[in-house]
Amino acid sequence: MTTPSRLDQASKLPDGMRMGDGVRKQTRPTCQTYVWLWALVSMLSWEQTGWGQSDAFSDDEGTAFIDQYCVDCHQPPKPKGKLDLTLYTTVDQIVEDALDWDSHLNRVRDEDMPPDDDDVTQPTMKERMAFVDWMQQTLSNAACSDGIQPGPPMVRRLNQGEYSASVRALLDIHFDAGEALPNEGAGGEGFDNAAETLFISPIHAEKYLDAARSAVKYAFADTRSSQRFLIAIPDENTTPPEAARKILEEFLPRAFRRQASPDEISEYLDLFEQAYAEEKAFGPAMQVTLSAVLISPKFLFIIESPTGSAEPIPLDDFELATRLSYFLWGAPPDDTLMQVAAEGTLQEPETLKSQVMRMLKDPHARKVRNFAQTFVEQWLGTRALGREFKPDKSIKGYDSELEGGMKYEPVFFFHEILTENRPLLDLIDADYTYINRRLSRHYKVKGEFREQPKRVDIENDPHRGGLLSMAAILAVSSHPHRTSPVLRGKWILETLLGDTPPPPPPGTPLLDEDSHEEEAQSLRQRLEQHRADPTCATCHDKMDPLGFSLENYDVLGRWRTEEGGQPVDAKATMPDGTEFEGPAQLKQILMDRKDQIVRHLTRKMLGYALSRGLTFEDFCTIDAIVEDLKANEYASHRLLMGIVESIPFRYKFSGKAPENE
Repeated sequence: MTTPSRLDQASKLPDGMRMGDGVRKQTRPTCQTYVWLWALVSMLSWEQTGWGQSDAFSDDEGTAFIDQYCVDCHQPPKPKGKLDLTLYTTVDQIVEDALDWDSHLNRVRDEDMPPDDDDVTQPTMKERMAFVDWMQQTLSNAACSDGIQPGPPMVRRLNQGEYSASVRALLDIHFDAGEALPNEGAGGEGFDNAAETLFISPIHAEKYLDAARSAVKYAFADTRSSQRFLIAIPDENTTPPEAARKILEEFLPRAFRRQASPDEISEYLDLFEQAYAEEKAFGPAMQVTLSAVLISPKFLFIIESPTGSAEPIPLDDFELATRLSYFLWGAPPDDTLMQVAAEGTLQEPETLKSQVMRMLKDPHARKVRNFAQTFVEQWLGTRALGREFKPDKSIKGYDSELEGGMKYEPVFFFHEILTENRPLLDLIDADYTYINRRLSRHYKVKGEFREQPKRVDIENDPHRGGLLSMAAILAVSSHPHRTSPVLRGKWILETLLGDTPPPPPPGTPLLDEDSHEEEAQSLRQRLEQHRADPTCATCHDKMDPLGFSLENYDVLGRWRTEEGGQPVDAKATMPDGTEFEGPAQLKQILMDRKDQIVRHLTRKMLGYALSRGLTFEDFCTIDAIVEDLKANEYASHRLLMGIVESIPFRYKFSGKAPENE
């Protein structure tokens, strides 16, 4: 008998619920347990870093480590930090307080604990990492041993970009209907499609009404657009209400992204008749009616029906089609996807896969690129270029044309990775990129270029390749007037590795990177002095070396060998003593941590796809997808299909039994 892989467990359910087994049916864990997951995901990635691996302890050895190295300081009557570790003598006691053990484990891993005092016995590095591995596995088993559970039915408002795309698809207009809507804030895993932040306010209601009227008026004035939805008009054989009914029967299912009920059609037909009685003309009355559709919550919100069950159930096919299209396109389902949903076959594995592959192909390149742009600019932070981040006037060569080329590069690059099934490791290093005419001059790349970026082979350019050599990323991880090893190192830790440094403790002196005192003292020297303070060293020892290796790139990502008349020093040493120099060797270090990078990307993309912050119940899905990616050369389609086929994406769970049970 073959044991199912973790990916199988992430995409299967019990008999009668389609596609196998493996979903937990019990009540949801506590909120405290959910919060713990965030750091656990980051901790689990440590085993892939190559910076400290060992065989995990047994349970007895793990609890003995706590007793030997931790309890002396953390026991009654005055435990340090008010942390009494005598309360944790068994695995069950540790699991019950998983949230607390997150922070404890991080400090052990980072060698903050036990403290480096003369009178404190220190574990060997092998013991330390064996304890970390054991604790990771212990918490992972607690999270995953009894299966995977989906989240609740989705109820969220379309964000600004999704609203614009939905109106554009519905009316077939080239008009940004959402331009005047308020900007969205990020939530969940850092994206503006997170349900947690997509509330609606009085100003939204007013703006939506104005946007609906403007969009419908624009569509009626455009003959090509109006042919998309005005499929009937009154004539000697058709009354105005009959024509309106035909339009609504076709329009409402596309607007609501599901089949419209007879009552819904009648509701809007009644509105048409009231407007027609007042307007005395078919066109104006129809404009009023369609504008009303565009301000309906059934259009403005993605609303999945309650489960009415104490067990997870599959999304219906229209709900799945909607999740799929807003994930891969940021837009509503097209006619083909709606037809497949109407046939009730979208949950079938082969049908689902064929639809994903169809949606990634050339006819839909613009919509997939929209997904790439929306995801990349928020994940990498390049949306800030030209907004929150603008280079100082002292930085020569920056203009709006260059800004456009800089922002395009990572978007087109990521678009190819997704559509061509490229390995995700191209993000670390690649022999190609996408540049336009202005960016080619900036990078000093020869050839024929236009405003639209094109693919360029950079195999022979030792300074380019992968995200870290892209001008947009190097700019937003700099100060406006100078590069910053601290910001660039922090960007790598946070954005690529998912290892967010904690804020400095209260009272920690701030580093003035911009100090002009003693010109002879370099920034590197000031950072070394800053790291001499133990409270600063914990984070800066990890951040600064990563950033220093990128010092050959100026604020705008141009390659340089001198800065201020002095040779650029791109040498760096990691906390474990690993020495390296420049971006090429940095890429090798990051390649050694590729699984940590891929895990973090998986977490970000799963959160984006689910439009919410991830929970305890999503951790095993991430782990299963990464396991599958490792077994399949990190091919991007495995990431996309792993998410789309997963239980959290295809199922919903209210966690409550029906009222009459």
